[in-house]
Amino acid sequence: MKRIVLGVTGSIAAFKAADIASRLVKAGHQVNVVMTTDAQAFITPLTLQTLSKQPVVTGFYDEKQAWCPGHIELADAADLMLIAPATAHCLAQLAQGLAQDTLTAVALATRASMLIAPAMNGNMWLHPATQRNVATLQEWQVDFEGPDPHGMLACGYEGVGRLAPVEAIVARVETILSENRGKRRL
Repeated sequence: MKRIVLGVTGSIAAFKAADIASRLVKAGHQVNVVMTTDAQAFITPLTLQTLSKQPVVTGFYDEKQAWCPGHIELADAADLMLIAPATAHCLAQLAQGLAQDTLTAVALATRASMLIAPAMNGNMWLHPATQRNVATLQEWQVDFEGPDPHGMLACGYEGVGRLAPVEAIVARVETILSENRGKRRL
């Protein structure tokens, strides 16, 4: 059993995190979900808690019982960090090394392999700033799955930007875990 930290950001595709969590649990993994405040506008922590069978972290101060900060504990214990969906804002924070919420703090502190599945408007994805942020993260050995190059987006546009299919994300998780890459080297 591998421990996966599933980060969920404020994208309309956040509802697909439920399917991702469910499939990873069914595959025998422990899934710890960390949600941004914006993600909670699209899907409830209770849904993800029920499917992951683990408490969902929604803020820095969720765990007041332990002496060790919860985000560091998660970062240290993770075999893989998956952020799905990842917004342009999240990519920018990660590329700049910002830790303004629990999700980005865990991402900054972990040395686990990282997989990001972006989901956003096509113009946002193709913007030079976003592409620069993706290139920076790839230089740091962060893997990406998607976004889907074709499809209808929630904003009404058609083209690049949709979250990669859940099956593809889960398959990529399994590939990374089976390759036993261990920790990232920064």
